[in-house]
Amino acid sequence: MRDVRVVYRKYDEKLHWHQWMRFLGEDEYGVWLGAPAGSVSQRGDEPVVTQEQAHVQLFPRDKWFTAIFNDEPRYTEIYADITTPVEFSDDVVTMIDLDLDVIKRRDGTVFIDDEDEFAEHQVQYGYPADVISIARETCDWLVGAVSTDEPFLTVYKTYLDKVR
Repeated sequence: MRDVRVVYRKYDEKLHWHQWMRFLGEDEYGVWLGAPAGSVSQRGDEPVVTQEQAHVQLFPRDKWFTAIFNDEPRYTEIYADITTPVEFSDDVVTMIDLDLDVIKRRDGTVFIDDEDEFAEHQVQYGYPADVISIARETCDWLVGAVSTDEPFLTVYKTYLDKVR
């Protein structure tokens, strides 16, 4: 399996979260990457963070989100970032994080996070109207989809099994 660099940036191109993950496959939902427990990630140039749980990440083609699926014991089961569509190369996936997040906890609770940051960055970075609209629509769709639609129900578990 090959390693792929995952690079999230903010709208001003500043480096955000980044890490190396293993390529697990691609299906109708997008490209799947995974990392075992003990893998590391980093936000910008802050200290490295060690992930206590295995996790897989979905990078859809031509959609405005990415999604992380965490193994237990992490209380956050699904963490979806609203992003620009992912740009793919052989060994790098990159996208712009648009602040909004849809989070599904293991107890089934679903909520939107960072709406304040989204509002602030619309002004600070001058998000175009179409970016704001698509980000909001994607966020609203995800709030329901993470509890009712694949790949958020069972599909991701087949990929998670590959990195446990």
